[in-house]
Order: sequence, then structure tokens, then C-alpha cells
Amino acid sequence: MKVLLINGSPREHGNTFRALSEVATTLNAEGVETEIVSIGKGAVQGCVACGWCGREGRCTYRDALYNKVLDVVRNGIDGLIVGSPVYYGGPNGSLCALLDRVFYSLGNDLRFKPGASVVVCRRGGASAAFDRLNKYFTMMNMPLVTSQYWNMAYGQTPGQVERDEEGMQTMRTLGRNMAWMLKRLNVAEDGHPTLEPRIATSFIR
Repeated sequence: MKVLLINGSPREHGNTFRALSEVATTLNAEGVETEIVSIGKGAVQGCVACGWCGREGRCTYRDALYNKVLDVVRNGIDGLIVGSPVYYGGPNGSLCALLDRVFYSLGNDLRFKPGASVVVCRRGGASAAFDRLNKYFTMMNMPLVTSQYWNMAYGQTPGQVERDEEGMQTMRTLGRNMAWMLKRLNVAEDGHPTLEPRIATSFIR
């Protein structure tokens, strides 16, 4: 079993990374392999709704960041965790630009696999950012993995998040809950619910 963790902070080893690492360490202790992919500081191409991915099964833009996520997902993951710092009450815009493309083009690869989001903030906006990230999973038939509280931790300068004892415990609980769900929900072997043909209602008549 393997879980991909996406670090949506431009600070590769900042507080978001440290929170995700706490989850990853717990998953590893439960026998689950993990890989953390960081988005870095470079510009991230957003989705332009060209429809290419619907025909070709991948995004038309072939940047290294998207290709890395594509390779990890297509090589086989069982769960996905996305982490982000909080900017103006929401996730990092560069992360959302990547996720728009990933979920639109790789939806069939992610469907029914457990997902979770993690947010880190200095003071406020965590619950709004958490809600925004969870929408990716809930629109893709992906079971949400929960913890003892919303998956958030607090810290500003690098390393401060580790002093948030409740936040770190929440991360460890998330890791154990993800491992528990993966061990009992084997999508590859058990299959999944039958999906009805998609109905897209237009409100413009």
C-alpha cells in the first residue's frame, strides 16, 4: 500500500512539510509506504479547460511537477493526502492550479481511493482552506479520512508547528486512520459501487 502526500507549500521543508511528515511517519509505522511531492517555488500552470485530458488521459501541459504527480499516481497509489499553508483564508493558489489539472485529468485513477487534506496557518483561515481542499475529494467519489479534529496545525516560522502538540497528535491520528481505512478498503480487490451515467443539469434554459 502506498499514499502520495502533496506538499502545497513553496517552502519545501517548512511547517506544511513537517505536518505531512508526521502523518507519513505514522503511516510508515503502520506498514504503509509514502512519498511526499513538493510543489516548489516555480510558477504552476493552471487548467485552461481545453479538454485535451478527456481525449488523451493526461494534461496537455507537460511540466515536470504535473508529470511527477502523474507518474506516482499511475504507478499505483492507494490514498492521497494534500497539504497547504493558508493564504488569505484559502489554500496556496499554486497548489489549487495543480490540483485542478490533476483531479480533472486523473479522476479515474483517484476515484474511490481515500483522501485527506492538511492545512497549516499562523492564526486564522484554517477551516476555510480545509473545506476548499476537501471539495476535490468529495467531487471525485473519494472517501474522506478524518481525525480527532479538523486536520490543521499552527505555526509561522519553520519548526513552530512541532510545538502545536494537539496539531501533531491530530496528524498522527490521521495517519493511523488512513492506514486503518486502507487495510479494510481494498479498492483493487473489492471493487467499488456501480456508477450511474453522469447527469449534468444545465440551469440555463
